[in-house]
Amino acid sequence: MRDVLPWREPVPLDGTMGEPRARGRFGEYGGQYAPESLVEACREVDEAFREAWADPGFRGALARLLAVHAGRPTPLTPARRLSEALGVQLYLKREDLTHTGSHKINNVLGQALLATRMGRRRLIAETGAGQHGVATATAAALLGLEATVFMGERDIERQALNVFRMRMLGAEVVPVTTGSRTLKDATSEAMRHWVGATGDSHYCIGSVVGPDPYPWMVREFQRIIGDEARGQFAAELRTGVPDYVVACVGGGSNAAGTFAGFADTPARLVGVEAEGGAGAARGRLGVLHGCRSLFLQDDDGQITQAHSIAPGLDYPGVGPEHAHLRDLGRARYVTVTDDEAVGAAVRLARTEGIVPALESAHALAWVIHAAGSGDLPAGSTVMMTLSGRGDKDVSTLKELL
Repeated sequence: MRDVLPWREPVPLDGTMGEPRARGRFGEYGGQYAPESLVEACREVDEAFREAWADPGFRGALARLLAVHAGRPTPLTPARRLSEALGVQLYLKREDLTHTGSHKINNVLGQALLATRMGRRRLIAETGAGQHGVATATAAALLGLEATVFMGERDIERQALNVFRMRMLGAEVVPVTTGSRTLKDATSEAMRHWVGATGDSHYCIGSVVGPDPYPWMVREFQRIIGDEARGQFAAELRTGVPDYVVACVGGGSNAAGTFAGFADTPARLVGVEAEGGAGAARGRLGVLHGCRSLFLQDDDGQITQAHSIAPGLDYPGVGPEHAHLRDLGRARYVTVTDDEAVGAAVRLARTEGIVPALESAHALAWVIHAAGSGDLPAGSTVMMTLSGRGDKDVSTLKELL
């Protein structure tokens, strides 16, 4: 467990997590560093999203799909036994209970509807843990679209269940054999493929990364997590605002969606990264996959390989808005080791009857540690987004336990 950056008093900032500045900027981060062949495609996505997001008909269609297909709203579950042991009031925002088993479906249904509105007939996606790939394949099947999912060869080996699910849903899964054979390289290959397929395909990026408008657009499709949770807290605690809001961070989509509901409140926002993939905590300014943000780099500025037992956190950087929130002091970013995440997953299973995804277990590991160290004062209310369920990680856990 590493607390890399100092803790600052939370400063609610009106307008934080609103629309980015011109050209997709969050402070000094973001932008559109895309190949010339993709600039026009990004412009088309930006215009289409702005029109759709301002259209009550589009918002209503998405809301209906999220309700009747994805199963929203997801519950806010009190973790009673674990709370008693830790001396805090821990609530879990249960994105693991959505159809397909993670928060990824929120963003994918939005982008799939947008692709249909734009006249695109195929979705391109990257995936690490496989959950975004499964969500993409699901939305494509639902809306009658084709789907091509790029996935690192290493992740294909450790996420065999999700690979089977994608193929059963009719998606083409393309193994990526270059580089680290994980999420970074799958993203690179997907973007390269999009260059030659912009006419009939939409690139459905799975996190708050990539060229403008993707970081903003994906956050807006995931905002439902934080907005729902805030309303649920108002009903549960009559305040609507927990003391702490915690979520795991790889690229950072579930955290961005969660934080968006609480950025203008006194709640402390905590993003938990993998020790081996800590872009926000230890990254340096750079450009990757079309945006300017914080990335792990060597002394020559080359992107270095990330590592995490959780494939969805195996990314060498962080979305540009997270980098901006870090600089503002509005969110704190900490890191957790593989062993700590595995221990947290086991503890949640045995105290609350919930097997979390290893990504989500990183966030829980920080809560457990912080409660024990006094970083979370006794009696604090803590809302943690449980971003996905652990079915996909059973093989990994079986080898370790």
